[in-house]
Amino acid sequence: MIKRFNRLAIELPTPTNPDANAAAAVQELLGGRFGEMSTLNNYMYQSFNFRKRGKLKPFFDLVSSITAEEFGHVELVSHTINLMIYGTTQPGDVNSAPMAAATDKRNTQHFIATAQTSFPFDSMGKAWNGDYVFSSGNLLLDLLHNFFLECGARTHKMRVYEMTSNPVAREMIGYLLVRGGVHVLAYAKAIEMVTGVDIKKMLPVPDLENAAFETTRKFEAEGVHRKLYTFSDTDYRDIALIWAGEHPLGGQLETIIGAPEGAPMPELRSISEEFAPGISQEDFYQIYERLKKNAGIT
Repeated sequence: MIKRFNRLAIELPTPTNPDANAAAAVQELLGGRFGEMSTLNNYMYQSFNFRKRGKLKPFFDLVSSITAEEFGHVELVSHTINLMIYGTTQPGDVNSAPMAAATDKRNTQHFIATAQTSFPFDSMGKAWNGDYVFSSGNLLLDLLHNFFLECGARTHKMRVYEMTSNPVAREMIGYLLVRGGVHVLAYAKAIEMVTGVDIKKMLPVPDLENAAFETTRKFEAEGVHRKLYTFSDTDYRDIALIWAGEHPLGGQLETIIGAPEGAPMPELRSISEEFAPGISQEDFYQIYERLKKNAGIT
């Protein structure tokens, strides 16, 4: 089971202008083959299907704890998209085409299907699907796949970063480049423990340090690149048997019991031209009174 917190991994800046076309590109980092939906579901099903958890517990703990973090990454990319799209259209009489601006945007599904919010599809609107999940039952093969998946995800983040200067997108990508670097290093160390082969010598892939990106630097200065979380108060602590030693960039690797503190969740405002959420202020007060009555509160 996963214990959920109503917090976002990091605080996202408040956008000053809508950027729906850039949000369409960011969708690749959510629902593309190498997006966060893929990392979440790959590791989740590998953890569900893991054999001999007792004898191979450090590896099970590693995949399981990273699974929990990936849920938060799906959440973070989704809220980034939501913040980037908001404000593209304006309220108005239904006969005045208040959403006419949407017809010039790359992904009109953002306006027709999701009321200007994220959805598990890629940058071209193709739905994410389970064919992207790999769970072979062979520990080494799964670890090698996960290493490759994280490198692919890193490559796509770097490319989307270069596609947009949007501050919300870049803040999110900077953080995920750092955290993805943690995961790729963790899988490299796990492969080394199984085979004796120093996969770390291949890193980074692509061959560009995270510090090249402006929004990664503060996270590395805070040591975020050296921390791996259990995402549990009691379980998955054997990740420390893998996540140990010195980081390639210097400093000791740290296993943190629990989860990051996180940041407040963004509030999604109403969009009347989308009929979302479809509850007026008057409706809200009526609902509130019914809730109080049902709860016996006077």
